[in-house]
Amino acid sequence: MERMFAPFRIGDRELVNRFVFPPIKLGYGKPDGSVTDRQLLFYSQIAKDGPAMIILEPVAVTPSGREHPKQLCVHLPKSVTELQKIVDVIHEQGRLACLHLNHAGAAANPKAAGGQPKAPSTITCATTGQESAVMTLDEIETILGGYQAAGKKAVSAGFDMIEVQGGHGYLVSQFLNSKINKREDEFGKDRLLFAARVLASVKEGAPNIPIILRVSGNEMSPEFGISEEDFTPLLRLAEEEGVAAIHVGMGNSCFSPPWYFHHGSLPDKPQMDSLSWVRGQTSLPIIAAGRMGRKEKVLEVMDKGVADLVALGRPLIADPDLVLKWRESREDEVMSCGYCLQGCLHRLKNGNPLGCNLNPEVGLPSLEPAPHSLRVLVAGGGPAGMSVAFYLSKRGHQVTLAEADDHLGGQFTLAWQAPGKSDMEAGLKALERQVMKSPVSVMLNTKVDAAFVQEQGPEVLVWAAGAVQNIPDIPGLQDQHVLTSLEYFKGVKDVLGPRVLVIGAGRVGLEIAEKLGKEGYEVVATKRTDPIGSMMEMITRKLLLMLLEKMSNVTLMPHTTVKKFSAEAVEMEQDGVQKSLEPFQTVILSSGMNPAKGPDREIEKAVPRIEVIGDANQVQDIFSAIHSGYELARDI
Repeated sequence: MERMFAPFRIGDRELVNRFVFPPIKLGYGKPDGSVTDRQLLFYSQIAKDGPAMIILEPVAVTPSGREHPKQLCVHLPKSVTELQKIVDVIHEQGRLACLHLNHAGAAANPKAAGGQPKAPSTITCATTGQESAVMTLDEIETILGGYQAAGKKAVSAGFDMIEVQGGHGYLVSQFLNSKINKREDEFGKDRLLFAARVLASVKEGAPNIPIILRVSGNEMSPEFGISEEDFTPLLRLAEEEGVAAIHVGMGNSCFSPPWYFHHGSLPDKPQMDSLSWVRGQTSLPIIAAGRMGRKEKVLEVMDKGVADLVALGRPLIADPDLVLKWRESREDEVMSCGYCLQGCLHRLKNGNPLGCNLNPEVGLPSLEPAPHSLRVLVAGGGPAGMSVAFYLSKRGHQVTLAEADDHLGGQFTLAWQAPGKSDMEAGLKALERQVMKSPVSVMLNTKVDAAFVQEQGPEVLVWAAGAVQNIPDIPGLQDQHVLTSLEYFKGVKDVLGPRVLVIGAGRVGLEIAEKLGKEGYEVVATKRTDPIGSMMEMITRKLLLMLLEKMSNVTLMPHTTVKKFSAEAVEMEQDGVQKSLEPFQTVILSSGMNPAKGPDREIEKAVPRIEVIGDANQVQDIFSAIHSGYELARDI
């Protein structure tokens, strides 16, 4: 345990513990490159009693390498002044600041970069769908000049270290990769040349700052990922050029994003194997990155000797006090990241700033005490109810949380049971502990009706009763063996086979299809309107659809409406074509949810103020539910 908190040196800089915060895109900045108060508060929150070094979100050394319109900038005249603001707040907390330099190459975002992506050779990035143009020699020299200028600005802004992105399918990796770099000039004949020039350029701009090289231990793309043969020379170059440490992640931003973002459903073994392989190629210190938010895994990589330091990204977004809690042996207080990518990556890709399903306070000021303490009754102990109860009590209100069931959690207690989501259970347990340790009075097996409201006498009633299954009106459905999606995950009814029909192939329906498919059932899943899984986080959706495609016993039917059930057949319509399928032994309804019934008239007369939040107001997702509770608590 203590070895996680032992000092460590990278170059001539001493780190106070073995933890690093990796470069994570935030979307908190302004399009003109200005740093915002939220960025400053975020980095201050992460640095306080936290990892020894904070690596800032990626900056592109030239505009053509940008990935996000609100990305931090290093190429603008005011960049030094803006970046120094972040360096200062990190230093105020006694932590080191590291500038992460990159050029996305083929992975650049045309809207952020201002034009077609440029790469060593023509290639289409599967993530963006954009085909790159071939870089000219002049453009390469401009980019190398950008690295040098960025090094100088890092010195001026007071950074302690610089990290160069050399992996993950970005530009340095693209030049190294014989599957991508088909050039016939000097940068094609010697594919290591660009990486060597990048390191030399940074050293020329910042001769006295230690350099960290970020790489992918395995890009996990047999078709396009860099081979060990192409990758090994980069590690040798790093040693020859005096690089101070190697930061090892996984995946390729264009061709294996699930591994790049370390999705929670992926196995640990490939990562451990890649760390072992890199350790065998270099004597430099290694930083291990990716799903390191469990203390047992941190100790494992250290005990096996495959890493000297550990990067904590999303786990610190879920709980900025994680490192302190580990140090003080307060593991039972940790808000554990579930690696779902929903509140962080999914929001960022949709143009929103980074958030977190479990931590609505990330990058925001602490809640202030309420001017008046109110008696508040919260009806419903799901994510929204737990959130509003906790944050209301944090502001000094007198809160009672009433839940009709014998446990807290609502539908969150079922979500982690889907395949690949087991890591989410820890977050649920953390939410429950958070509420139970707070001043909130929790009453289980308690129905909130008019009599109960009159007995409690609240000044405010928060209705967080969640959602109920939408039951489609289909002739003959009443004669089938039917389970709702909630009944399925609760296990209150048996699934009869061998044939199962899942109506509604959204996120939940696909998860049910996967689980049943693995159990050997013959599954058909239909979706009436939107594309299958359309509202899912994109990486989760892609992984799940790829898995389902490999299951010969699972059939997905988009744009399909179930019209009628009979003893002989199930009548459907797909894209205007009538179809008749053999009967199913079980029908599972995953056809959306509706808000639960709201307060009745007697309840409305018994309390002066009623607020409806979460799914009871509008059915969305756990992020929206927890944030709706926080936002209401902030305003009461």
